[in-house]
Amino acid sequence: MSTLSIFYRVLATGLISGLAGASFAAEKLELTRQRDSLGFDPPIRISITGFPSEVESVLKFDLLFMGFTNVPPDQAKYLVNGTTSPGIGARVVERVNRNEVLAKAFTGGTQRSQIHSLADVIAETITQKPGIAKTKIAFKVDTGATSEIYVSDYDGHSPQAVTQDRTIVAAPCWAGPSMLLYTSYKNGKPDIFSHDLGSAARKPVARYPGLNTSVAVSADRRKLAMILSKSGSPDLYVSDLDGSNLKQLTTTKEEEATPCWSPDGQQLCFFSRKDGAAALYKISVNGGSMTRLPTIGAPTPTEPDWSPDGRFIVFTSMAGRFFNICLVPAQGGEAMVLTTGEDPSWAPNSRAVVFARRQGGTRVLSLLDVPTKQVKDIGRISGSNSQPSWAK
Repeated sequence: MSTLSIFYRVLATGLISGLAGASFAAEKLELTRQRDSLGFDPPIRISITGFPSEVESVLKFDLLFMGFTNVPPDQAKYLVNGTTSPGIGARVVERVNRNEVLAKAFTGGTQRSQIHSLADVIAETITQKPGIAKTKIAFKVDTGATSEIYVSDYDGHSPQAVTQDRTIVAAPCWAGPSMLLYTSYKNGKPDIFSHDLGSAARKPVARYPGLNTSVAVSADRRKLAMILSKSGSPDLYVSDLDGSNLKQLTTTKEEEATPCWSPDGQQLCFFSRKDGAAALYKISVNGGSMTRLPTIGAPTPTEPDWSPDGRFIVFTSMAGRFFNICLVPAQGGEAMVLTTGEDPSWAPNSRAVVFARRQGGTRVLSLLDVPTKQVKDIGRISGSNSQPSWAK
């Protein structure tokens, strides 16, 4: 081959590489520019084929809450070609360059669990964020004068009763994959218990005179926050996971309620009427002064939950007779109304939220995709379902 031919080949290769690099850079830039006002990337376009309708329906549902949208094949970035033998599986390729991204199948367990496993691996491979399809939720079910705690898959399937106290049981909170904490009136007053889901053993964590309620577990599962009224009014306390080393953080005469932890375990956000009107406040876990969190445009805020990535706090706002799920930056500011509802709890991926909404004279649980504001109801237990807590 002549020196000139080699020169042109090298030049052509360099141009192609440069164009490919420019195309890749432009694509990254485009994705960055397309992020919404909250900083979320746009839904990833996929096209799912090859599955029976019932399998496809579950997979679409799972992927919706992990940042995907199903579109016709010619509009998709990724093609998901499914198989059901052996087990539930798929080959995922990029539509334009035909690069294989994933080829995986799952066997064992139920077909639904196989679908959840496939959804998680697709999401984790493409987004590099944790899947949520195999996570659990805990929630309260009211049946007349009594209520009990249940756990289920995140989509409401496979529900199981945790308590059978035949009294008021409320406000469940996860302390690991097989441990719950909640308030029960089984001893005639509101006390906080821990409950091992494997052995069904439970222990009292806080049973002081008066209220023992609103328990919340830190992200490292080493600390508790709770509301106790043993000093007269409902105040905020922190302790070790077993309830020991109790420390009082607030000493107001007004009511405090519904604390949640910052992801780094250094702050708490909670409801208080310290200055008369209902508001959200922050306080250091080491004590100190309470700092009001602005929630501009969202009156009567309560029930905060801090996103695992630390960026946002979701909460309930009461406007007249209606309850709204609202979002505010973790430092406070203008609040955004996401949908009607109450009792919000973040998913581990800091994108989806489970909440309760009123339907006639009862409550049902629903899932919310925060960036798109899409809402889907999930399976329910007979009775009024509320106070969900998403395992993280």
